[in-house]
Amino acid sequence: MTPSLKILSLLLSYPGPDLQRAASEMVQLVRDDASLSATARAALLELIDDIAKGDLTDLQERYVFLFDRTRTLSLHLFEHVHGESRDRGQAMVDLMATYEAAGLQIDARELPDYLPLFLEFLSQRSEAEAGEFLGQTAHILTALKERLEKRGSVYRNAFAVLEEMALTAPDRALLDELRQMPEDDPQDLQALDAIWQEEAVTFGGNAGEGACGPDRLQRRMRASSRDVSTHAGHRA
Repeated sequence: MTPSLKILSLLLSYPGPDLQRAASEMVQLVRDDASLSATARAALLELIDDIAKGDLTDLQERYVFLFDRTRTLSLHLFEHVHGESRDRGQAMVDLMATYEAAGLQIDARELPDYLPLFLEFLSQRSEAEAGEFLGQTAHILTALKERLEKRGSVYRNAFAVLEEMALTAPDRALLDELRQMPEDDPQDLQALDAIWQEEAVTFGGNAGEGACGPDRLQRRMRASSRDVSTHAGHRA
């Protein structure tokens, strides 16, 4: 297990009180993770501290503004390369098969390409296997890091750490394609409405319905926070 990938999964989920309460346990796990470089460790600790000390309402508004209302910062990986095409649906089927082969069962409403879920899966794999998977998505992770850097967001730290964990550098051609995508404006409510009116990608029945949003994220975050606390308790 790679504890820091589990922690990154939590940090990139919708922030709630359980996440803030788990901050001290996460700090200790990050400090104990020998696989992290000093730079990566400092970046994670800064992000944990920011979330732990922030006003929860402000943190939640910031999260929604960044990741829910800014499509170019979507945490659904395949959206960046497949959009809402049929190719994305097939890619999710393939990813779900990978999860199932590894014994990971997910909620029927959880889209497989949701980054916190993907990181939760990788946290259960070997360091080498996790690094290989991250390498396959490195162009997306780097593009997201660069977009967050432009906004001066501390969430850039999470993607800098993931970029470091990847075993391979991002494919330059694929990264350049993502860099050329126009940045959407989360203040443009008309454009936002148009996005929500598009046909949702379905997966496993009505999986696309209600697949995003605070309620679902809080449920998974609460469960994952308990996992982190339990892991820390076993260390004591």
